[in-house]
Amino acid sequence: MTSLPASGVLLRALVVDDEPLARLRMRTLLADCTAPSASLEAEASNAVQAMEQLQRQRLDVALVDIHMPGADGMALARSLQSLAHPPALIFVTAHAEHAVQAFELEAVDYLTKPVRLERLQAALQKAERFLQAQAGGQRAAESQDVLIIQERGRTERVPLHQVVYFKAELKYVTVRTAARSYILDGSLNELEEKYGDRYMRIHRNALIARRCVQALEKHYDVEEGEGWAVRLHGVDELLAVSRRQLAAVRELVLR
Repeated sequence: MTSLPASGVLLRALVVDDEPLARLRMRTLLADCTAPSASLEAEASNAVQAMEQLQRQRLDVALVDIHMPGADGMALARSLQSLAHPPALIFVTAHAEHAVQAFELEAVDYLTKPVRLERLQAALQKAERFLQAQAGGQRAAESQDVLIIQERGRTERVPLHQVVYFKAELKYVTVRTAARSYILDGSLNELEEKYGDRYMRIHRNALIARRCVQALEKHYDVEEGEGWAVRLHGVDELLAVSRRQLAAVRELVLR
């Protein structure tokens, strides 16, 4: 799910500009912004570095120059659309002639250099509204997703947002909510492919809801011996974490 800063919380920003002085100027301006305020979390001098930063960490807003060596800001904007959680895009450039193209690429604003603090503040407000709308749309889409469970001669609709984990059991999958368990005729691979943005593979036999992760704990399993397990909000049992997935689960817990 999109990580959304509430009003008054820092917007995590990326500045992309091939000119060091321009990045320094933007860093100074961002430090003076309020409501919303912004924290400069990353800088890049070209599009390649920018994508590396965005693949490494979740950022809320990208302030992007257009004319840069190699792939320009427009190319970077098109690449942003491939990300699962793209930042709000604000172009910052000395050239006004690309404004129409910029908005076609879903930029929330277009600033011309030299940028004034008041103008940057207004752009960040647009970015915050964009992120709020994006998060609201995603929540609405998620609330509409349901699993069709056919069990004991009846068909039941289980909202996906209620599912805490999926666990493979022989030829079936156990679907666990906080209230009860269901049996689903399917495979974990199919579920992971369809809902991988919301559920993480922690073991060959289990997917967990990312939003439900509570803690990672040392655990002894009769079959696998000493290892690690994850504790989830809404259920009492622990689920084993494979060594291969341990680093990814630990990172999720620390977010």
